[in-house]
Amino acid sequence: MKELDVSHYIYREPRFDDIMCDLKALPVLPKAMVKEAQWAIAYARKFNEEVIHPQCLSLDRKMHENPDYLPWDFIKAANEWGFYTLFIPKAIGGWGINGFVSPFVNEEIAAACLSMANLIGVHYLGLITLFSTFNMRIIKEIVGDVKNGEKTGEPCLVSLAITEPGAGTDVEETDLIDKSNVACHAEKVDGGYVVNGSKIFISSGHVSTWHIVICYTDLKKPSENVIALAVKTGTKGFSFGRMEKKMGQKACPASELVFEDCFVPDKYVCLVSDELTDSRLKPVEIHQKLIDYVTSATRVGVGCLGSGVAKAAYDKALKFASETRVGGKLLLNHEWAQCMLAEMYKNWMSARLGYVEGNYANTLYTTQNDVAKKSGYFMNRIMTKWFANRVVSPMMDKPATTRKVRRQHLDGQPLSAQQCASGWASLSKFSGTDLGIKNCQMALQLMGQAGLRHDRGAEKLLRDSKLLQIYEGTNQLNRMNLFKNMIGRGFQQAMDFPE
Repeated sequence: MKELDVSHYIYREPRFDDIMCDLKALPVLPKAMVKEAQWAIAYARKFNEEVIHPQCLSLDRKMHENPDYLPWDFIKAANEWGFYTLFIPKAIGGWGINGFVSPFVNEEIAAACLSMANLIGVHYLGLITLFSTFNMRIIKEIVGDVKNGEKTGEPCLVSLAITEPGAGTDVEETDLIDKSNVACHAEKVDGGYVVNGSKIFISSGHVSTWHIVICYTDLKKPSENVIALAVKTGTKGFSFGRMEKKMGQKACPASELVFEDCFVPDKYVCLVSDELTDSRLKPVEIHQKLIDYVTSATRVGVGCLGSGVAKAAYDKALKFASETRVGGKLLLNHEWAQCMLAEMYKNWMSARLGYVEGNYANTLYTTQNDVAKKSGYFMNRIMTKWFANRVVSPMMDKPATTRKVRRQHLDGQPLSAQQCASGWASLSKFSGTDLGIKNCQMALQLMGQAGLRHDRGAEKLLRDSKLLQIYEGTNQLNRMNLFKNMIGRGFQQAMDFPE
């Protein structure tokens, strides 16, 4: 090869590091991850076969007839199968299946039922938010409750409460939140904080034990004054309001959480952005990094749900085409139908490729790197209960451990890595969910009137999939976030969220 100053070219836009996440991640990932992924996907398919498929349509109808019904039977089954601790590291009591594998499992479950996939997935949304505060003592306590809930058969789920009546997607960007109408206020008092306000559209709110509540100590400048609190169901001053009556994903409740002079003691304060004085970052930068650590994982998660529904729609259309005769021959043997099925297959694979690349970006550039790279992966694999209980657990109680981990992740992740992970997460989210919707529409088009029957399942897929374009930041915001992180940074004259 000719001599070449590589550094002169690889950082030109588009940067090598941004578009080759898969190539860079492959040497990092251990070969054993393949077998782990095979096992986890097989386990998810068995769960679909034995738990989800027999009840997904009947549960959807039951929720339509009684919107206040809570699907405890399914939640207890998922708990019994271990899905609420499956991706928690062994060091803190979980099954220890690597987080890199989780999107593949989520895609499988989503292909069976999006609302049931959400009943599992949003639990990890709450946990990821908690983990991103790096408060090791509170992580230990809440994960301990989740683990104990699995043992006793009484599920302990975790929700994230961030959306408010006057602030939705804009709470996921520090550039926008000061323009929003946030009203959930945390006032400092002796021994803790008093919270007043409400949260809405909180997935799994009514069935969760712990809630990671994002609120603000100064409503005039929320971007610089974010606070994350852990609030347990039953806390005085905290109550549930209404459950939303939804078009799709009916089995996963969308809840209103109400706080009226709710006192949260200091021991359940996960993070206060303006009190992290040992970080080199400003409070607003800490706030944005917290958002990006969470959404880099969860938007990839929604992208894989979009891929799952794209697969499900394709499967239903293919089954229908292989059983139905039109003009004396199978629909499967009509050229136009073959072209439609090929297009649907392409949509599914395109959605997959997007979230897989986003998953590689997270492996390289976010907290997932700690457990996905070979050293962390094998440390997790060989972890014994004795070592976890005698060594890891006492260390998590020490404030010095929290300070060290925060400094490592808040100050250690360069901006370019943050932008790459966030950009790919947004790309996988809006592309995967748009393609999922497209396949649902094509399935109904191919199936005709038969697709409108509830027992066929295709119309449910379309109802369920629409919500994917809305939560975890609307697809419009995610397009703007992709521009901000992957396109606009190359132009000094470009403005983030200009309107």
